[in-house]
Amino acid sequence: MNIVKGAVGGEGAALVAGDLELIGQLARKPLGEEEVYIFSVRLCDNEIDRDFERFAPQTLEELAPMFVGKSGIFDHQWSALGQAARIFKTEVVWEPDRLTKAGDCCCWLKGYAYMMRTESNRDLIAEIEGGIKKEVSVGCAVERAVCSICGQDCAAEDCGHQKGQEYGGQLCYATLEGAADAYEFSFVAVPAQPAAGVVKSVRPGEAQAAARLEEEAALGRKYLDRLRAEVVRMALLADQELDGRAVKSLADKLSHRELEELARSFARRAGERLPMKTQLSYGESPAAKEENQAFLA
Repeated sequence: MNIVKGAVGGEGAALVAGDLELIGQLARKPLGEEEVYIFSVRLCDNEIDRDFERFAPQTLEELAPMFVGKSGIFDHQWSALGQAARIFKTEVVWEPDRLTKAGDCCCWLKGYAYMMRTESNRDLIAEIEGGIKKEVSVGCAVERAVCSICGQDCAAEDCGHQKGQEYGGQLCYATLEGAADAYEFSFVAVPAQPAAGVVKSVRPGEAQAAARLEEEAALGRKYLDRLRAEVVRMALLADQELDGRAVKSLADKLSHRELEELARSFARRAGERLPMKTQLSYGESPAAKEENQAFLA
């Protein structure tokens, strides 16, 4: 699963002991302090973003070493001509006094990058120092996006929840887990969101397929909404003492297969409790039977 994350970053940083040695491992020759410019970037974090996705803290830890040695470019244009910087170290920064919308401690992946103090980089360095070049985004890959409601992979058939919707008072979002690779970080004009965001990209030729999948997903969501409502209705018919809100909260967490099975079960119980009666009777009434017996006597 390839993703692009937007973040606010790009600020000056001072060289500390060991930095030149780390940079030297990436350069073809030892570099002096006067030859390099160092700055830091906020690559990505564990906050829920505008697309209702977030990195798991463990994923940030996994991505940290993967970003070492990766290039800094512009607008995710994978061209050697656009290479401006390179990350030489990373760290996961924890902010124990801040909580995310998901309720856990805020943390983010910080990258330290260097560029050469050359004539061609002079304007870029000035823009970083002046706060003009501040927004960055990262390109990376993760193995799965886990639904916060059911715990299933969002791509799995059993997950019918929609990110950004509420189920039983709980916001649905996806947690990105299993870091697979890190590609680059880019200076961008407009990131996906102020702190961290996601921008999905579609390869050429996939637009129609993506539109068809989205249409099918919308139909599936409508079906699930109707199925959840039917489960609640049947449950209340089967047992009037049930709490409707509790049943709705339960239904919101179930997959379509579980909902269908529950709907059948509640329908059977409702049928036993409230059997269908015909309005017309084809048997003889007691009065008519008595009259016949009297006549025969």
